Amino acid sequence: MTSPCILVTNDDGIHAPGLGILAQALEALGEVWVYAPDREQSAVGHGVSLHHPLRVTPFRDRWFMVDGTPTDCVMLAVRDLLRERPALIVSGINPGANLGDDVTYSGTVAGAYEGMLLGVPSMAVSNVSYAPKHLDTAGAVAERVARSILEHGLPPETMLNVNVPDVPEPELAGLAITRMGRRHYEDEIVRREDPRGRVYYWIGGGPPTHHAESGTDLEVVERNLVSVTPLHRDLTNHQAITYLEQWEFRP
Repeated sequence: MTSPCILVTNDDGIHAPGLGILAQALEALGEVWVYAPDREQSAVGHGVSLHHPLRVTPFRDRWFMVDGTPTDCVMLAVRDLLRERPALIVSGINPGANLGDDVTYSGTVAGAYEGMLLGVPSMAVSNVSYAPKHLDTAGAVAERVARSILEHGLPPETMLNVNVPDVPEPELAGLAITRMGRRHYEDEIVRREDPRGRVYYWIGGGPPTHHAESGTDLEVVERNLVSVTPLHRDLTNHQAITYLEQWEFRP
């Protein structure tokens, strides 16, 4: 029986420590292939490079770097570069949480989301600390969740978003299946001038806060639980359809 093909990507670039830890953790489950950006691509969302050619450069055995986004990496690998269709796609390990509304911005989540769109079971993995000390914990969790996906599969058009507290593995309180929470961003637009008097901007601000709601991804990680959130392809607000059908739209 041949080992399953596992595709690994990230949004922090091919040199990111979390990528190596993730790839090593998944080696026990199959043949791991890495296609990752050649530089950091954080917060690119589900971006696709349409306006410049993409170059793929060998990095080491079964590792390749792409001068594009996480979505580009997955598209190229699945549609053209891999010798066989992957049984699983895993994106991560991201340093920093991807909780609640973060998923709409996250390049890490986008890598797995593209895998889902291509019909491959996929998940994104993040350590909730921006300066993680226990990426190995996230690696161990990724291996266990990946093993379950390979064994049981996922529902159609569904990916998993996994967030792991930054603690030693024995200190994890368990794992919870969660729903998305709601972030509150305090983004600030900083306007400055360069030495030549030309205006430029920084988008920044303090760390986001969130609404405290039981059973959400944001809530459970505060209790040292791993959050596993199933994300669905269908973004339709089905309850709003009936409401909108009552409007008298005019041509």
